[in-house]
Amino acid sequence: WNEIIELFRAGMPLRKHRCRFKSYERCFKASEAVDCLHELLGSNQNFGPEVTRHQTVKLLKKFLKNHVIEDIKGRWGKEDFEDDGHLYRFPPSSPLKSYPKKPSYGKEVIKFPDWNEMKAGSSQEHIAVKSIAMNSEMWYKRHSIAIGEVPACKLVFRRELTQTNIEEIWKSMTLSRLQKVLGLDSLDEVLDTKLVNSKHIVQNVYNVNKQGIVTLEDKSKELPHWILSAMKCLANWPSCSDLKQPTYSGFERDVFKTIADYFGQMKEPLLTFHFFDIFVSVLGLLQKPSKAVEALQMSCLLLPPENRKRLQLLVRMMARISLNQDLPPLSESVRTRSLMVQVFSRCILCSKDEIDLDELLATKLVSFLMDNYQEILSVPSALKSSIEDHVVHLQRVQIRHAGADSGAALPPPSFCHQITAGEFEYQRATGSQEPLAALLEEIVMNKEISVKDKKKKLKQFQKSYPEVYRVRFPSPETEAMLFPEKTKQKPPLLMWALKKPFQPFHRTRSFRM
Repeated sequence: WNEIIELFRAGMPLRKHRCRFKSYERCFKASEAVDCLHELLGSNQNFGPEVTRHQTVKLLKKFLKNHVIEDIKGRWGKEDFEDDGHLYRFPPSSPLKSYPKKPSYGKEVIKFPDWNEMKAGSSQEHIAVKSIAMNSEMWYKRHSIAIGEVPACKLVFRRELTQTNIEEIWKSMTLSRLQKVLGLDSLDEVLDTKLVNSKHIVQNVYNVNKQGIVTLEDKSKELPHWILSAMKCLANWPSCSDLKQPTYSGFERDVFKTIADYFGQMKEPLLTFHFFDIFVSVLGLLQKPSKAVEALQMSCLLLPPENRKRLQLLVRMMARISLNQDLPPLSESVRTRSLMVQVFSRCILCSKDEIDLDELLATKLVSFLMDNYQEILSVPSALKSSIEDHVVHLQRVQIRHAGADSGAALPPPSFCHQITAGEFEYQRATGSQEPLAALLEEIVMNKEISVKDKKKKLKQFQKSYPEVYRVRFPSPETEAMLFPEKTKQKPPLLMWALKKPFQPFHRTRSFRM
């Protein structure tokens, strides 16, 4: 919004105009504003040449309503702007405003579930992560390999994961990857993670046919048969096997109007109101197509299965119609591709609350979706492989070192909580240095190892943890006390050993006062 206003104010030519025998300085005609703004939107990377003149007029109506422009008599607040010769001007006050943001949903962290404690039917929103209590003995066992000693170990079988566990893994890892691709510190501003249904993600990945289209468990949510027949007819024109060839002119336009009317009467877009912000945030990645495709792949996995299936069928039909040279024109004035975008963009993406650039955002996203629909609406293979490998790893036999608490299970991976600098310093001092100091003291007091091995381990410890080592041995004297030297009787020195070879005399310059 602010970017377009600034470009429009900077690029719109202002000059003197006459109206009803009176002159007005620094103003412009409505048609001139449409020409200027349409050219600016077409050359802007966030919108592009797909923007129509009609959409430009609708945006100028929003400008007049929000006092970005006013007529020459200072009137504004209504959307009565038309593409004609009326005169308008810029108001003296700044029309810039902040982009509306969704309220923060709190800094709740997405976590993996604790398989050992989670029960069937328990809430998936608050999942506790069990931590392991570290002591000096466990630290010693974990660092013993680096120090030079391999401890005894035993095999531990993990419990079998339930379907609920696997669904939560898919949700956690999908959202984590999506956040990384979008380059966001948190998804809170663009997505309420409570609204993400983990069952939907798993169904969208595994319940698919040979063409990759989602198969629904609830058949009542399928598209009506007559709509599927109509879509198939236009997508495969003219070789449609279900219907006989039409016998009257304009048959294909009537079929298209039937499809458009059906999708136009939906109460909610296919990408849903809840996920509007997450899809809009992908627009910033369109300059990097591979990143945008990956972000849209994972965003579409969050959709309800019935929405994802309808989106797959609709976008595939739109792409095929746009590329079909045998299909007669569906409009006299608009190209087929532009017609597809104009008719179906709002039934694919729109916000619950009217936003000024809502239609332009939907147009931009739907155009990119049509060009890359086969890859975007398929299951991301890299994500699927990584999650399946992680699940197999959790179900695999684990190795546990002897000396660790037999009842303590290794904690499942979890996401980090953001903490303050003071908390970090405290945790670094109490959570790391104390066990390390205990480990160092255990090495020092161990009388079962030789002096040579003890020196070797201390040297390795000093190299790995110099701060902890410096606290225990602040000076070389304290370190030397650990290894007292044995007194040995030295042999008498020989006089000839003290003699040095002859060195020539070097005369130095003296300064006398």
